[in-house]
Amino acid sequence: MTVPKTAMVLAAGLGTRMRPLTDDRPKALVDLAGQSLIDHVLDRLAHAGVDRAVVNVHWFADRLESHLAARGRGPAIAISDERAELLETGGGLKKAAPLLGPDPVFVANIDSVWTDRGDALGDLARLWDSERMDAVLLLTRREGSIGFEGGGDFFLADDGRLTFRGDAAEAPFAYMGVHITRPDYADGGPEGPFSLSPLWRASAAAGRLYGCVLDGDWMHVGDPQARDAAEAKLATEPPGA
Repeated sequence: MTVPKTAMVLAAGLGTRMRPLTDDRPKALVDLAGQSLIDHVLDRLAHAGVDRAVVNVHWFADRLESHLAARGRGPAIAISDERAELLETGGGLKKAAPLLGPDPVFVANIDSVWTDRGDALGDLARLWDSERMDAVLLLTRREGSIGFEGGGDFFLADDGRLTFRGDAAEAPFAYMGVHITRPDYADGGPEGPFSLSPLWRASAAAGRLYGCVLDGDWMHVGDPQARDAAEAKLATEPPGA
């Protein structure tokens, strides 16, 4: 198993659903259980073996950069500057690609927090195979998730391949905000903002999108109510549990 040493952390969003907590800060700096959302993610990545993270910035970019510069612990940080234009997930990965290096990377959202009864990021790394896969996604079962409402995203085959829900009323698994991919995966996308979702759909159709399931509880911290619910959960079961 080779665990990626570099990560792309998607932290440039406006955080409109998190208002008023984002009236004076980026969502990445919203506090949860005594530390900012981005620190939760960076600490997880560091524990998994990541020693360098590229963080994209847009909303309150100066404040986020100052926080990252003062962190005082790994991983080392490089900034992908999206002040001029918010590029979404695909555009953000495309812009950051020159900073990421040639090897596979973790890509992580900053509003995803989870408890881990196993080794979720290690499971992703063990499954990843660059010859057969374009991306491998960390999934969660919909039941018991905090801050997620919807019919689910994916069906998961026995060999780990993913298919999208499509016309089905619901699917058992949702993407929970972390995946491994090649740093150049989005290079063929359009100029400007675009989502990774169409690329994932093309990869799924080609049999090259895979996933594994988190052994733990996922918290999608997308609004103040979800933040409060996640904080209550973490008071009884810390993230590393």
